[in-house]
Amino acid sequence: MLPALDTLFSVASKAGVENIVACMPHRGRLSLLTDLLQLPPTALFHKIKGGSEIPDDLGATADVVSHLASSPTLQYDGAAKPIHVALLQNPSHLEAINPVAMGKARAKQFSMIRDAAPDCALGDKVMCVQLHGDAAFTGQGVVMETLGLSNLPHYTTGGSIHIVVNNNIGYTTPASGARSSFYCSDIGKMINAPVLHVNGDYPEDVSRAVQIAFSYRNFFRKDVIIDLMCYRRWGHNELDEPGYTSPNMYKRIRNRDSVPKLYENKLIDEGTITKEEASTHRSSYKQHLEENLKAVDQYMPTADMLEGKWDGIVWPTKVEAIHNPETGVEKEKLLKVGQASVETPSDFTMHPRLQRHVKHRLTSLEQGTGLDWGTAEALAFGSLLLDGNDVRISGQDVGRGTFSQRHAMLVDQETEKVVIPLNGLSDKKKIELANSSLSEMAVLGFEYGVSWERPDILAIWEAQFGDFFNGSQVIIDTFLSSAETKWLKQSGLVMLLPHGLDGAGPEHSSSRIERMLQLTNDPYDFPKEGDHNNVNMHVVFPTTPAQYFHLLRRQMTRNYRKPLIVAGPKGLLRLPAAASSLSELTPGTRFRPVLSTLEDSAGDASKIERVVLLSGKLYYDLAKEVAAKGLTERVALIRLEELCPFPFVQLASALGPLRNAREYLWMQEEPRNQGPWTHVSERLKAVFASVGLSTKEVRYAGRPTSAVPATGVAKWHAAEHAALLKRAVEGL
Repeated sequence: MLPALDTLFSVASKAGVENIVACMPHRGRLSLLTDLLQLPPTALFHKIKGGSEIPDDLGATADVVSHLASSPTLQYDGAAKPIHVALLQNPSHLEAINPVAMGKARAKQFSMIRDAAPDCALGDKVMCVQLHGDAAFTGQGVVMETLGLSNLPHYTTGGSIHIVVNNNIGYTTPASGARSSFYCSDIGKMINAPVLHVNGDYPEDVSRAVQIAFSYRNFFRKDVIIDLMCYRRWGHNELDEPGYTSPNMYKRIRNRDSVPKLYENKLIDEGTITKEEASTHRSSYKQHLEENLKAVDQYMPTADMLEGKWDGIVWPTKVEAIHNPETGVEKEKLLKVGQASVETPSDFTMHPRLQRHVKHRLTSLEQGTGLDWGTAEALAFGSLLLDGNDVRISGQDVGRGTFSQRHAMLVDQETEKVVIPLNGLSDKKKIELANSSLSEMAVLGFEYGVSWERPDILAIWEAQFGDFFNGSQVIIDTFLSSAETKWLKQSGLVMLLPHGLDGAGPEHSSSRIERMLQLTNDPYDFPKEGDHNNVNMHVVFPTTPAQYFHLLRRQMTRNYRKPLIVAGPKGLLRLPAAASSLSELTPGTRFRPVLSTLEDSAGDASKIERVVLLSGKLYYDLAKEVAAKGLTERVALIRLEELCPFPFVQLASALGPLRNAREYLWMQEEPRNQGPWTHVSERLKAVFASVGLSTKEVRYAGRPTSAVPATGVAKWHAAEHAALLKRAVEGL
């Protein structure tokens, strides 16, 4: 494997490639890191002996030794420029890193192309290299999903080189039980990728195969696979005994000389080196390792996570971090963006039904009221472009939006030419609308890779329906929610997950917000004055277009990056009551983690008898019910728009004037074992104690526990919803 990669880096560098984004599983990783990618052996020994690869003062948990990474710059003879190789951190979920590497490679290429010569094409300067195990390459579905992206317009990287380290075994499963195909590389047939089968016992043949593979990739800009046929001398690890399950295979392996020994004998037989020179080389290398081992006690890890493109971004725990900046925009700029968002060429034939969409947007902007979610989103995107950021939104049907609410991409009804109106705002900064394949895991991983590479791009993955994220849970668990803590890797990725119980049944109702909240490290205790909780990701449930606008802008206006999980709207997209005014987006405004009807209406707190705490679209139905019963002066509704980090201080401020209420309820449309309740219940106690309400109890008033998010029977859903509304006003 090492000769293969050394050859690949060399020929790529000589061909003008300046950056390689590489990913691989555990097997051979440590040798690659120390022998080719310039990781000091001292750093490796420090980790093996129980040390951390991360400075102690950053509050990280670090990771295991087999997930270490390195990003050296290598200089090869004959190359005009050095080549930078980034081996990415990987989780133990084999192959999950593949789409992340592709996304990072594409993002890097596009940022370089802008400053390159006019004839610079995709793949000229950056190449993605993916290493695989034979069992994982055939067994993990994300491999198929990622290969499926390789030739798509918004996802191709100009061709990846795949090297399958084919040990003919997966843990203890032999090839006969690990795949149905003859070759482990047969999955590549789905994209007609050529395969080079080469015997790993012959390093020079391996090197030649790599040169052929690179030549193919560089000419056709398509993926190519090298099936490196070899064997695993030890078991799954150095302590494992593979002979338990594969006795005959390992009898043969143990009777064979190792590949280095075979090649050494070949070189000696040819007269290229002598036995003494070989022995001296081995002794010298061993001495080098011994010296590094002795230096372990003096080794101090360093952190380089804020270099390069991340220069100017701060670590979230630092005092310089700006957590909730003002995100309003000048009215004139908003009007400019709004107009531009629906402008098309004079010869463009628009779908007749979209004329209403255009008219509504322009009218609402002119009047300054009635701005819907699509308009607020367009204003956020366009203003970010003018601020010097790129925007990329990816997923199934994102151009028009699942609910036909976005229409950021317009298609000529005569020629089918695609126009993206917002791209007329800036010559340099662009919005990319990537209608994706029917994949969740690979596409989310790809967008995550984009966010890893560039802090100056608003990267968004939108699920068709909120629960569709569950096909990508591995990416959320091992990257999105934990990469900052494990690897010091910040990400500003946004996940838009349409959410809401509206009679659609078990599968299209819930974004499983409870799962996202469970993954957070949100503290339970009320913060001390001046403290800021450095949570691993933000989880929000906005109920107005203005709030959504500020959230999108906050992602890029802050001087650090955090993943943002948005339980997004469905029925609220066109609800008149959920519209916003232009004044809510202008200078002096920002995202508000807590919204209170008492605060917004300047009502009399002394008259409030019942306080209903809640999140999400249920607010509008409750507000309508309270008004219909004539109880607006007796019932206060408080919306938690941000669930993580939990808005302790803002909620305490909203509750302070309401200490004399008789009753406090938490209401949600999700079942009791789902939705925000399990996250907020303990934290509400801390807030109540802080405002002198420790003797009061927040009573849950919602659906009972359920094995599914929602019923599939319309009349049952209607009855449940009516009962929910009744609980908010009964007894008053």
